[in-house]
Amino acid sequence: MAYYASYSITLIHLCTIFAAASLGNGLTRPKFSSILVFGDSTVDTGNNNYIETLAKGNHFPYGKDFPGHVPTGRFSNGKLVPDFIASMLNLKDTVPPFLQPNLSDEDLLTGVSFASGGSGFDDFTTALTAAIAMSQQIEYFKVYAARLKGIAGEHEAKQILRDSLVIISAGTNDFLLNFYDISTRKLEFNIDEYQDFVLNRLQIFIKELYDLGCRKFAVSGLPCIGCIPIQITKSLSLKDRKCVEDENSDAKQYNRKLARLLLKIEAMLPQSKVVYADIYDTLINLINHPQKYGLKETNKGCCGSGLFEVSPLCNELSSTCDDPSKYVFWDSVHPTEVVYKYIAKYIKMEVLPKFQFDWDI
Repeated sequence: MAYYASYSITLIHLCTIFAAASLGNGLTRPKFSSILVFGDSTVDTGNNNYIETLAKGNHFPYGKDFPGHVPTGRFSNGKLVPDFIASMLNLKDTVPPFLQPNLSDEDLLTGVSFASGGSGFDDFTTALTAAIAMSQQIEYFKVYAARLKGIAGEHEAKQILRDSLVIISAGTNDFLLNFYDISTRKLEFNIDEYQDFVLNRLQIFIKELYDLGCRKFAVSGLPCIGCIPIQITKSLSLKDRKCVEDENSDAKQYNRKLARLLLKIEAMLPQSKVVYADIYDTLINLINHPQKYGLKETNKGCCGSGLFEVSPLCNELSSTCDDPSKYVFWDSVHPTEVVYKYIAKYIKMEVLPKFQFDWDI
């Protein structure tokens, strides 16, 4: 019986690898065994449902356009980028949160999300939001790795981690909560210094995952922070709602530093591939040229007034727009499903192909 169980697990793993390898237009695709996700609300598929925090998306109208029209804890009207990527790689239709009870062996074999809405690389960030700190996400990953070993055996589990696509999307909350809106860190750093502080924490985070067996990393840069509706509202731009250019300029500076840093990290970590995902340009393109993509509203969310409602303030009593697919933002912070889908397409076309190589191990 043990032989047949082991055989079945190995077969599932091999099938996911070969399916991913044959993805799209006959082109060779990266051989990812699973998808592992770390970060904030942009990639939290429901972990915040299971912790004490105000930052939750487990109530209507969140999930309005998710399969079954149910709120899952995702901070959008539907699916997130990891869900679309997992589907593109033929791994699964959606990525479950690691804290979800009763995860199946197949769920664990093909990947989970450890992300938490409100998280960031700076410990001050999660002190304010009561989210799952990035350091705690590492601890949950260690538990996951042990469970994976119990399912697949030590050798197979090690190979699954090596072949996993690791998505890291965080940093926005650090700047929103600690620099622009509450200014906690302004007492200690200027913007240039704080960027370096956050990037150093990111480098440590990647190294920890590498030491635990991960090798393939896709790391998201900051979005155009100044175009997030709540930031426009806080700038008191109520009539002429324009992006806050200083915050956008800071985000671009951070992203330039990040792109350079990731090359250095890759060079320091043997047999690793660390790829930068330029979310800024993808999102700003949708905002600047909405008609080209069938979009209409770019500076306010679909939920409520769209000016300030997010998480608990975007609730069952809130009105919603008639057609979220015409909106860039779902609430005053988070994009709509259609925008996440565009970002996922960018990752498929521009990021994943950079993993096309083989290692002689």
